[in-house]
Amino acid sequence: IIGLSTAYYLQKEGYEVSVVDKGGIDSGASFVNAGFVSPSHFIPLAAPGVIGQGLKWMLDKKSPFYIHPRFDADLLKWVLLFKKASTKDQVLKSIPVLKDYTLMSRELFEEMKSSGEIHFNYDHNGILMLYKTGKAEEKEVKLGKQAEDLGYEVEYLDAKGVELKEPTAVHDVLGGVYYASDAHMTPGDFMRQLQEFLLEKGVRIIKDTAVTGFEIKSGKLASVKTDHVDIKTDEVIVTAGVWTSKLVKQLGLKIPLQAGKGYHIDYRKPTGITIPSILSETKIGVTPMNGFTRFAGTMEIDRINNSVSRNRVQAIADAAPLYYPEVNIRPEDVRTAGFGLRPLTPDGLPYIGRPDNLKNVVISAGHAMLGWTLGPATGKLITEMISGKKTSLDLQPFSLDRFSG
Repeated sequence: IIGLSTAYYLQKEGYEVSVVDKGGIDSGASFVNAGFVSPSHFIPLAAPGVIGQGLKWMLDKKSPFYIHPRFDADLLKWVLLFKKASTKDQVLKSIPVLKDYTLMSRELFEEMKSSGEIHFNYDHNGILMLYKTGKAEEKEVKLGKQAEDLGYEVEYLDAKGVELKEPTAVHDVLGGVYYASDAHMTPGDFMRQLQEFLLEKGVRIIKDTAVTGFEIKSGKLASVKTDHVDIKTDEVIVTAGVWTSKLVKQLGLKIPLQAGKGYHIDYRKPTGITIPSILSETKIGVTPMNGFTRFAGTMEIDRINNSVSRNRVQAIADAAPLYYPEVNIRPEDVRTAGFGLRPLTPDGLPYIGRPDNLKNVVISAGHAMLGWTLGPATGKLITEMISGKKTSLDLQPFSLDRFSG
């Protein structure tokens, strides 16, 4: 989503664009996410209490947050930086940054939709934060009050209020907090339609081609080497998700990044769900999509790999009927569940910027759980950088070297 959104805005500015991907651009986090366009998600992953809660959850094979223990210098550095960033002061600095960034991206999605250039499902129905316990209620109400202070429209619902919002779906909850700000989409549909549009506009999309190296001349990147062809270039934008840190090491750069695996189950029977939700106690996202309902969640920090934790997938399946009694996720649905790898920075803010040692390279990665939400805004910001325009947002909070001290 980051790379294709960047190509979208670059071609609009008249640039000749090539997109290189080692896969088929048909799988991964951009296809299996919850499809939230989420201005309500203004708290970064690195927040007070996350490390302590994560240590408790490490003993639970079905927990929503898990760091796979291993002897790895990069992981150790990342955890130490994450802990350093998980302070109240740092979170308060990040909140207005994420607010402006997410709202900008939502507006750009809506511009895409209204332009008629790309036809895709986009529903601005808000989001429900559902809870079953008093402890979760206290947390969600506190976040809701913070959102109100930022100017968000928030409703606090008891069980009856939730029933009025979702009369045929939700059952046996204590209440919920409703944010009017959020929208939702069907990611796979949008990604396919965006690719078709870019091809029609002359963007060259080179699939199943891995980047193997770079040719650098006089402080500039002259060409990108791949396992099939070398590509001469004037500008290079690296938006390789969880693979970005390994790729840019070939450019002499070190950026702390870890892979956070998330799982999803697509439920293809009618559910009556019309409003996306997050199940507060289990951190599971629920999204009504085009022809199915997606249940997605967990954050499993591990090496880049294709393994699937059936325990964590089962936790999603077990949680769904506790809130939606008509949902009955079958064992075969658990067996065929998919996953995506989300790139995580230590402070919950992505990287967007040029390295000091190369004049014609932009790197952008680390959008964590907000990658889908932030796709268009990131593509727009990168295009503004390439074009030499004043960027719509201050990019200092996203600097590549903010952890180098």
